Amino acid sequence: MDNPSLPAEQDLGVGGAKLYLLSILRGERGGLSFAELGQNLLFLPKRYFLIFDVPGKEIRGEHAHRQCQQFLVCVKGQCAVVVDDGQRRAEVLLNQPNLGLYLPPMVWGVQCNYSPDAVLLVFASRPYEAEDYIRDYEQFLREVNRGG
Repeated sequence: MDNPSLPAEQDLGVGGAKLYLLSILRGERGGLSFAELGQNLLFLPKRYFLIFDVPGKEIRGEHAHRQCQQFLVCVKGQCAVVVDDGQRRAEVLLNQPNLGLYLPPMVWGVQCNYSPDAVLLVFASRPYEAEDYIRDYEQFLREVNRGG
């Protein structure tokens, strides 16, 4: 088996959002990608969910969280993620199972351009709390520009 590649991170310059190249092991029995909770992930997940079977050109996300942090990995297929902090915006393509995207609170996230086979795994730092979501972009801009 190969030695695990070292985790690398890239700050996207958008509200603390970061792209991570996670460790991967390859061998005759297949590949394995992993992250260590507390080392590679910046939070201890309280929940996870999977997004899959997204039809055609559907767009997911389109919200920010006031307190919740998220870590996204497209474990199969690919999707694009747009991150926006109210001042700057970046788009990343999640197209490898060892590529993860960290979304801190108060970063607007949009997922789009899902491949037909895409499966997006999302780890969240908090349980579902409807009041943590900002679903209106103008409201997000008001809150992020006044600091919360």
